[in-house]
This record gives sequence, structure tokens and C-alpha cells, in this order.
Amino acid sequence: MDLSLIIALDVVNGAASLFLLCLGLAIIFGMMKIINLAHGEFVMLGAYATVISANAGLNIWIAMLVVAPLFVGLVGLVIERCLIRFLYGRLVDSMLATWGLSLCLIGLVTTIFGNTINGVPTPLGGFQVGAYRSSWYTIFLLAMAVVMMALVYGVLRFTRFGLVARAVMLNPGMAATLGVNPAKIYMATFGIGAAVTGLAGGLLAPVSGITPVMGTAFVAKCFITVVGGGATIISGTLSAAGLFGFVNQLGAYFTTPVYGEVILFLSAILLIRLLPQGISGRFFKGTL
Repeated sequence: MDLSLIIALDVVNGAASLFLLCLGLAIIFGMMKIINLAHGEFVMLGAYATVISANAGLNIWIAMLVVAPLFVGLVGLVIERCLIRFLYGRLVDSMLATWGLSLCLIGLVTTIFGNTINGVPTPLGGFQVGAYRSSWYTIFLLAMAVVMMALVYGVLRFTRFGLVARAVMLNPGMAATLGVNPAKIYMATFGIGAAVTGLAGGLLAPVSGITPVMGTAFVAKCFITVVGGGATIISGTLSAAGLFGFVNQLGAYFTTPVYGEVILFLSAILLIRLLPQGISGRFFKGTL
């Protein structure tokens, strides 16, 4: 019983972490159709912002929840203005440009901080489940996933910005005739997606080894989760993250973490083969 509870916590934690990692990509890819191959490096920048701020004496919670999303959000705004805005509607060009951007960010961070592993202590303590021990931070990550899901849903569903953003993504020409500036909406949406990704990097900093190439471990997993989830941002990403997080954690538990990743990718291939439009294309049509 105790072991089952620990495994269940690990599975839920894996799904919550994957959802947090994918949410920013789902906003950028799902709404703007930009394949951002630098997504993993946005996660890395959020993690570095947290580590540097915390090691400089800033409170770890402020570093994770405030500094990381603000810093990466600002970086995202600069990148959108200097690079992405010239690539809307040019799928292959955007892929090549963001791939080059990811290499530039890795090289820049490596030059500044070196290729050593950095990190911060995990806040909160642990608790005992029979003969096993788990961390309260696992519960915190799950709570943050719920909060971010509710926050993004609320913004897109109930605010004027969410309504305008969805209108611009569906038909920018029509939105422009109604007085909306699509360029500003694109810029804001990309910045928000980058900020959400930076927040995920900050939240995962205490439980990950921070290196300049850490983003490469996330980008493929995030893309197959977003593609497997389908066109809708919240329901698609949530369902795919839950499914793949469950498969990955159970596979890793009964085999090894490497085989867990292999099982995850095989599951994603099977899912996309059976549901080419993703989970939401089959089960959650018309939702966010």
C-alpha cells in the first residue's frame, strides 16, 4: 500500500511536471503555429535565472515564481520583435531560425557560466509514507500545475485579451478590420508563452541539474506531448501530459529511466498514428 502511494505520487508528479513544461509551448505552437525549437533553451534560461538569483541571496520562491518568468518573458519579447515577427506563416523558416537561436543561447550561456552543473537546494522538506519518503515539493509542483491551468484557462476564456488573442489567431485580417493590432497581440502572446516556459524552468530548477544543454532533454518530449494533445491548449496539453507522464513514470519504475523514455516515445508514435488530430481532435473539440 505504501509503495503504491509513492508510485502514484511519482506518476502524478511526472504528469504535472510535463504539463508545466509543455504549457508555454502549447500557447506558442497551438495559437501562433510557430514551431519554437528553442523551447528547451527557454526552460534553461528560467532555470539559470532562478539559480543565479537564489545564489545571489534572493528568496528562492521569488527567484522561481517572479524572476524566472519575468526574465524569460522579456527575452521572449525581444526575440519576437527581432526574429519571430518576420517568420509568421513560414513554417520551415521558423524552424530553422529557432533551431539556430537555440544553438546561440546554448553557446552564450556556456561562454558566460561554463559547462558545469549548477543547482539550488530543494525547498520544503519531506514526509514519510510507511517505510518510504517523499518530498512536499512534489505536492507543490502538482498544485502549481493546477494553478497554471486555471490561470491560462481564465485568461483565454474570460478576459478581453484572451478573446482578442483567439480572434487574431483564427483570422488576423478580420480582427484588424475591427481595430485590433495583430502585431501587438502576436508579440504579447509569444511573450506570455515564453514567460510560462521560464516559470516551468524556475520550478524545475531545484529538482534538475542545471547545465547549458539541459533544454535538449525536454524539447522532443514537449513537442510530442503538444502534438499528441492536439489543437486545444488546455484540454489537449493536460490529457497528453497526463497520459505520457503516466506511461513514462511507470515505464521508468518497472525498467529504467532510459527505457521509460523509449516507452514514452513509442506510445506517442502509436497515439499519433491512431489519432492524427491528437487527443483533443477526437475527444475535446470546441474546448480550450
